[in-house]
Amino acid sequence: MDLSIVIPAFEERSKISRDIEAAAAFLHNNHLTGEIIIVDDGSSDNTAETAENTQIPTEISLKVIYSEHHRGKGYAVRTGIMQTGGEYVMFADSGCCVPYENVLRGLKLLKSRACDIAHGSRKLLESQIQRPQGLYRRICSGIFHSFMIYCMKIPSEFTDTQCGFKIYRGDVGRTLYGQCIADGFMFDVEVIIRALKQNLRIKEFPIEWTCDHDSRLTPARSLWRILLELLTIKRTLTKK
Repeated sequence: MDLSIVIPAFEERSKISRDIEAAAAFLHNNHLTGEIIIVDDGSSDNTAETAENTQIPTEISLKVIYSEHHRGKGYAVRTGIMQTGGEYVMFADSGCCVPYENVLRGLKLLKSRACDIAHGSRKLLESQIQRPQGLYRRICSGIFHSFMIYCMKIPSEFTDTQCGFKIYRGDVGRTLYGQCIADGFMFDVEVIIRALKQNLRIKEFPIEWTCDHDSRLTPARSLWRILLELLTIKRTLTKK
């Protein structure tokens, strides 16, 4: 199997069919064998049922995993990645903020062995932002980036650690996520730190991106939970 696509979802009934159809069309149009794995993280709006009823080409596998309780995006992505069987695996946020054709840029890096992990980045000069974030989120993003560099020791070359569009060599992705503990939004940071500790190569690639104002992350309300998760990650990985 060429590519496994994992889409974490929480209360995404209005978007999930479009997500699945876009992912399936990408696989079909580019003659890639693959699977789509939806992980419904305890939604109460029939997200899972809507996903299961979405029609896609029969040659593409669709699996829907439902969690009884809301655990967090990190849990959902980790659960999905661990169920994959593709030579390459990826996750993409619900909402089709990044057109799936952008995957080809990341796959090119991976297939050429230029890296082990390919991150989409909204911050590269070549990236095309169709609808930007609001001023408040841009300020929060800048502060967060500085915090990552100075407190979490993430190399400054990584411009966009939180972009929800990342691709891995299958064995690398399954190994890294099998080690992870973060259930919340900071799982991306944990994966990056673990990858660097294992001397895995990460490269960013430019993307087309449209801001989805219907986001599940509210910086102000999530601040203390984010800081606690980052502290737990730092303490855990410092011991290793």
